[in-house]
Amino acid sequence: MKIKFEPDGKTIKIEEGKTILDAADKAGIDIKSDCGGKGTCGKCIIKIEEGMDSLSPLISEEKEDLCTEEIEEGYRYACAAKIKNTKTEIKASIPSKSRRDKQVILEEGLEVDVELNPTITKYQVKPDKPSLEDDLSDFERLKKIIKKEYNIETNHISINTLRKLPKKLRNDLGRFKTKFTITLNKDKIIKIEDGHQEEYYGVAFDIGTTTVVAYLIDMMTGDIIDTASEMNPQIKYGEDVMTRVTITFNEKNGMQKMQEAIIDGVNRLISKLCKDNNIKQEEILEITVVGNTGMHHIFAGIHSEFISKSPYVQGLRDSVNLTPNETGVNIYEDGNIHVMPTVSGWMGADTIGCLLTTTPHKQDPIQLMIDVGTNGEIVLGNKERLIGASCAAGPALEGASIKYGMRAAPGAIQYIEINKELEPKLDIIGNKPPKGICGSGIIDAVAELVSTGVINRDGTFNKNVDTDRLRPNESGMEYVLAYKSEYNSDHDVTITNQDIREVQLAKGAICAGAHVLMDELGIKKPDEIMLAGAFGNYIDKISALTIGLFPEVDIDDIKMAGNAAGVGARLALIDQEKRQEARELPNLIKYYRLATHKDFEMEFARGQYFPHMDMTKYPNYEKIQELRTCR
Repeated sequence: MKIKFEPDGKTIKIEEGKTILDAADKAGIDIKSDCGGKGTCGKCIIKIEEGMDSLSPLISEEKEDLCTEEIEEGYRYACAAKIKNTKTEIKASIPSKSRRDKQVILEEGLEVDVELNPTITKYQVKPDKPSLEDDLSDFERLKKIIKKEYNIETNHISINTLRKLPKKLRNDLGRFKTKFTITLNKDKIIKIEDGHQEEYYGVAFDIGTTTVVAYLIDMMTGDIIDTASEMNPQIKYGEDVMTRVTITFNEKNGMQKMQEAIIDGVNRLISKLCKDNNIKQEEILEITVVGNTGMHHIFAGIHSEFISKSPYVQGLRDSVNLTPNETGVNIYEDGNIHVMPTVSGWMGADTIGCLLTTTPHKQDPIQLMIDVGTNGEIVLGNKERLIGASCAAGPALEGASIKYGMRAAPGAIQYIEINKELEPKLDIIGNKPPKGICGSGIIDAVAELVSTGVINRDGTFNKNVDTDRLRPNESGMEYVLAYKSEYNSDHDVTITNQDIREVQLAKGAICAGAHVLMDELGIKKPDEIMLAGAFGNYIDKISALTIGLFPEVDIDDIKMAGNAAGVGARLALIDQEKRQEARELPNLIKYYRLATHKDFEMEFARGQYFPHMDMTKYPNYEKIQELRTCR
């Protein structure tokens, strides 16, 4: 069956039973499908220009969500429109609102001093030539010279290197060469090169649910040569990690599909880094990988079903070393893929990377590290004690489950100020007409609406405020951030009462998790708060305190760690002591399951107020509001 997509002008063939969403994926067209193609999110709307009779009937969700006019005009869910056996060709157009925009991806993190002490190292050797009197095997000869010149015991050699060894050590005439560069992975010889070859490289990966970031590292200096990133290619199967984990065990070949998607993405980034920097892929000898436990298991091909079911036990806690052949990662054939350890089923290697970067376990001040996301990870403590928890904040703070929520892409409202006349001033990514609002903008919007009295502390709209921007909608009320007439855009962008509720649930979970851990540690407040990840890096600190996203501390004690997980992956790549430190960290953290904690339910309810039901927890709230007006 032929399908033509407009305005892309792409025509592809697709078999019966497949959906328009499948066809778009095959054509390389990225359509939003937050629910993973289950027909529940309503984001994959397309318009069938020709060939409606070649498609399956509307499902109930389409009938409920699409108005009569839209149905008559040919609008469908791409995930629900299945191809029937017919000779009629289909022509489909994809509205801009249904396309996934390129996201602004955070690649930078804290600057951290570290010793250069990699696991894979290179050594220059000049072995003696063999003779009738000195007839050691080639491998023994190399072991002997490495021991003599560097006092290193080499007990192993990779099979690929061993098979080439006799020929590699000799020229075309069979004569022994004089100078070699030996590459060791600890006590194992993995590569032999002629002459003096110093350069070699590694790549540190942070595999997030939404984005993948890769750092190309010069292993001789530890410096970052280049950085590359892309959206996680698994995103077409679902926005959240739980959807993807479920696919791995619920669908036939589900694990293979999900693993191949992320490996393809990793290989694309490696290829781009090598091409842009004139490096051969066989010169990359090692990569390190961090990610949440779901991403960790899928990348490594570990059955992930039971991290999604109580008691949420991961298949592996410790780090693991894999080969390029085992994973399909395109680096040197005897290189190493080091996947860092996890803490629990819902606290992954990304948290370990963050802690390697922010080092609360090495300091006296008590640090509260928060990695805000759909599954927010929280670690509290210092060198005396570390405790942690993960809280199901949901996707609201990343733009999902919000009526006009979107990722941090061009057209997203990222910062907001509302004046005394209750008129908003918007900062829009790319200076384009507003399409929606991203995570930092959502926090700003709610904080501004709370500060100006448009929203009450319990999250309800104040109907007594004097502004035309507050208006009724189909489910209650909404505040208009941007009229389409103001920006010549496709639609008004609003914050609805349901959006406020989603923010309350998300911030309530994080706030409650932090306060439960503070009570367990016996403290009133931490000495510092370290915000990790893209969301934490871009939110306004005063706005976050205004809504009570985290406990009250001085503004100067709230610090942005940037992509701390990615920095941690780099540290583990270039320093084997950091790698060992990472292996020890899970044993230092006492992990609390908040859902079963005796105080969580009450804290969660209190934490849904702005900033909190118990205002004694925010004694300087009025000063925070003064800072807000002085911005």
